[in-house]
Amino acid sequence: MPDIIPLSEVSYLFEDFEHTAWRLQTRQEYPSDRRSVRWKRWQAGETLAYEADHPWHSNVRAQAEAGKRFERVRVVDDPPTEGQRFLLASGLSNAEAGEDVRYLARIDAERVGLPDGDFWLFDSRILARFHFGEHAATLGVELIEEPSAVLSACQVRDLAWHYAVRTEEFPKHGLPDR
Repeated sequence: MPDIIPLSEVSYLFEDFEHTAWRLQTRQEYPSDRRSVRWKRWQAGETLAYEADHPWHSNVRAQAEAGKRFERVRVVDDPPTEGQRFLLASGLSNAEAGEDVRYLARIDAERVGLPDGDFWLFDSRILARFHFGEHAATLGVELIEEPSAVLSACQVRDLAWHYAVRTEEFPKHGLPDR
């Protein structure tokens, strides 16, 4: 059994990385999103604009200004699930904060053999692999520095990045807006 720790215990990685923090998101929904204030605002029809004082946006902006890169690829179904539509709506504000968010249709992810698993990859040397429980609840992450596992994650990153489409361009590819 892997050593699974709460994501909050590795929050330092989002500030201490040297060059890149890269994320793959493959889930159809994240229950934590549904509990957020931003979800409630989105459900009410509000646009999820960049918020300079939002902790995620603030950190991304600070890291980007220091020359570091936050990047992620989100895999999206056709039609997108409600959770994925929320992520599509929030992607523009993350991009405005300085994060390069890209999207990949699930059919394309499957076609190129992208694995179905979420992770963060820090500086191509630390892999934080997500573990999920019942109803897609995040149990925590497993930190891995074993070279072959990290190399595999780097290869997944490169494959996903090659086929993914920038946030600003993705809705033009046939997936509907909210």
